Amino acid sequence: MKKIVLSGFLFVAMILILTTESCKKDTKEEEEEGEINHPYILEYGTFPPPQIAADNPLTEEGVKLGRMLFYETLLSSNNQMSCAGCHNQKTAFADTNQFSTGVLGLQGGRHSMSVFNMAWNSNGFFWDGRADLLRDQSLMPIQDVLEMHETLPNVVAKLASSPIYRAQFKKVFGSEEISDEKMSKAMEQFMNSIVSYRSKFDGYLAGTATLTADEERGRFLFFTEYNPSFPNASGADCQHCHGGANFENDKYMNNGLDNDAAVTDIGRQNVTNNVADKAKFKVTTLRNVELTHPYMHDGRFRTLEQVVDHYNSVTNSSTLDASFQQQLPNGGLQLSENDKAALVAFLKTLTDENLINDSRYSSPF
Repeated sequence: MKKIVLSGFLFVAMILILTTESCKKDTKEEEEEGEINHPYILEYGTFPPPQIAADNPLTEEGVKLGRMLFYETLLSSNNQMSCAGCHNQKTAFADTNQFSTGVLGLQGGRHSMSVFNMAWNSNGFFWDGRADLLRDQSLMPIQDVLEMHETLPNVVAKLASSPIYRAQFKKVFGSEEISDEKMSKAMEQFMNSIVSYRSKFDGYLAGTATLTADEERGRFLFFTEYNPSFPNASGADCQHCHGGANFENDKYMNNGLDNDAAVTDIGRQNVTNNVADKAKFKVTTLRNVELTHPYMHDGRFRTLEQVVDHYNSVTNSSTLDASFQQQLPNGGLQLSENDKAALVAFLKTLTDENLINDSRYSSPF
């Protein structure tokens, strides 16, 4: 009797073992066939949760493919230029040239924008917002004659000739078939994974870093509203446009660079055809601003000191933002030289050394 019970126990145990091994085998085969994507754990500190598109959640495999494509020179017509050519990790994914040079030796007309913390942008992309989604933005430089000067069918064909890319697309999308839509989703995933939240200022907020006297004075000026009635308590009101965790407001604004007659780039108006949007451009993040020079849509300012000088006394025009118009009757912010230096000191506390050295964002090749 005992022998029969024991045999039954062994039989059940063997069934359980075989079932478990079969499940493991099925899971392994599914992973190899691209049917399972592992969620990518996005780290963002004290930032609010990002708005990731429901049809393109971040996965380890998708981010990896997007990273490969971001650094892939096959996306250009001469097979020599990648997205990283104008978005260098060491300069916070921006370009230190005033205007980037494309494969034909031609220069663009606007300064290359940074591509970190994109997951917190939801109001269009590029300086003028001509791309609704980040995935749309990812494909436009490929086709632009001033940039990579290639066609999407050619890029797809080049990638499809690579067994490595066919295998990676299969892991992400369940099929070796490559398309520009799949490319754009993968690049969107990678760019959404690039997050900057570990600056000295973040350490200050967490109580692990201390600001110098100049940095603290700059912090006060940055976050305090302009108040000409009380000069000693008046600030530079920078947070009006560059507020929140990402130091931007995701809007398009005219920040007083030129008067109406001097405007040569009408910015947002090109997209909306609304004259009220003349000379309005995307308000960019000030995180890592120390690294992303030159500044403004046309890269006209080489230094942060020049930027602060500009905001100390802006130029009036018909679409100038109201927050600047209130400063005009009083001759601008009237910042002292010490105050200007303090603002620059504070802006440099937004530099994130972790971002520019994080191997997750570097070339995989």
